[in-house]
Amino acid sequence: MTAGLEKPVLVYDIGGSHISAAICIGDAYRLGRVVSVLHPPQQTSEAFVRALHALGIEAADGFQNVQGAALAVPGPFDFAAGVSMMRHKLPYLYGIDLRMKLAERFGWQPTQVRFLLDARAFLLGEIGAGAARGVARAAGITLGTGIGSAFAVNGSLVTEGHGVPHGGEIWNLPYEEGIIEDSVSSRAIRSSYERHTGVAREVVELAAAAAVDVAAAEAFAEFGRHLGIALRGALAMFAPQVVVLGGGICRSEQLFLPAAQHELEDLDTQLRISALLDDAPLVGAGVAWFNGSNGLSRDSIADSTQPDAD
Repeated sequence: MTAGLEKPVLVYDIGGSHISAAICIGDAYRLGRVVSVLHPPQQTSEAFVRALHALGIEAADGFQNVQGAALAVPGPFDFAAGVSMMRHKLPYLYGIDLRMKLAERFGWQPTQVRFLLDARAFLLGEIGAGAARGVARAAGITLGTGIGSAFAVNGSLVTEGHGVPHGGEIWNLPYEEGIIEDSVSSRAIRSSYERHTGVAREVVELAAAAAVDVAAAEAFAEFGRHLGIALRGALAMFAPQVVVLGGGICRSEQLFLPAAQHELEDLDTQLRISALLDDAPLVGAGVAWFNGSNGLSRDSIADSTQPDAD
């Protein structure tokens, strides 16, 4: 994948609780200063669009000739229309034409505002400037409240083909007595700890306590085992050379990664932690823009239904 010295583009990452924005420059997909803000307390589409616009103006301060904006968003989302179809998260955006509203705020043409799925933006970022750069067959897995996934061949995203599950999603594939997301998510770590101790604690607390709390350490190890086994089954036919892991849980990689790698040790697949971390979706939005893609906008809405892994 290549990029020239194009004019800068504004990139966004819309998370479950916050919005981040930065300028991305086509030369090596470099980011300017990253700025973030919590979702506005007024839960309306107008307040949300105002927040996007204000954050974009702040991120673009000092840059000239900004081409437009590329936004990494959770699904479900109609990328071709620029309309949110989310009911489970940010329900006040449901049915709202975000492309038109944001274009009007910036004084742009609607074609200057593009969207792509956050998990796909994550993998594109790692391909463009991170842990999957130069890798022929790669998968990206984002770990958080849910599990997001994306697949790429020779630097391009794929949602179908040999070994690629429907829409490039693995969260809802059968696993044990439920689906993968039941056992590979932040809530699975919390549930494991509570099941063994009777105490409810947040994942960040468990990570901090794992050095002295045996049950906390085991909850992460159990998560790692499930992650490795689930990836082994879900990715076997696709056979990626590299699987890049992202999301907040990866800040505690030492607690789960060895167990996950153990389950994959006989395969020609390497697990790597994201090189870009929180910046990956922002960089990926820039990669999509500079390579003339709007993030697989031809996909059906049904192809983008996995929960956001914030």
